[in-house]
Amino acid sequence: MPAKIRLQRHGKKGQPFYHIVVADSRAPRDGKFIEKLGTYNPLTNPAQINIKFDRALYWYSVGAQPTDTARSLLSKTGVMMKYHLMRGVQKGALTEEQAEIKFQNWMKEKEAKAAGIVKANEEKARGEKKSRLEAEKQVNEARAAELAKKRLAEIEAKRAEEAEAAAEAAAEEAPVAEAPVEEAPAAEAEAPAEA
Repeated sequence: MPAKIRLQRHGKKGQPFYHIVVADSRAPRDGKFIEKLGTYNPLTNPAQINIKFDRALYWYSVGAQPTDTARSLLSKTGVMMKYHLMRGVQKGALTEEQAEIKFQNWMKEKEAKAAGIVKANEEKARGEKKSRLEAEKQVNEARAAELAKKRLAEIEAKRAEEAEAAAEAAAEEAPVAEAPVEEAPAAEAEAPAEA
């Protein structure tokens, strides 16, 4: 029975979530499996990979063949590197202490790289948020300036209407006051003509 290390798809449509399993190569993708080794969530950034390290190393060392995706996941978690170093110890190229030191250094580098990616993502999100706030601030300032212009125009129009109304009121009152003054001299002019 040829065993394979592969992924079983779970999760909703458009939101995949995978179980990393050891299964008979003849079994269907989401069917019967021998052992569950871990999970893989590709939706997060960076992707979350949880693997039972010792069991994955055991299955790989006894000949279970990983699929391409499973191989990359095992490589990212260090299973492939540990297997490579164990083979070097078996051949006598390294001692166990040297192999363990190399593996620990490799893992520290991987963790530092992953932490750098997380930090870069956070900074990018912070920068995007800051730029959105700046753009919103500019839009709000433009709206405030536009409203101020409209209010100023309304105030100017109101003042002009009040000035027109005052001018009309003054124009109506002025002819009424001037008319009696003109009649009085005309009456005086008529009186000497009769005498």
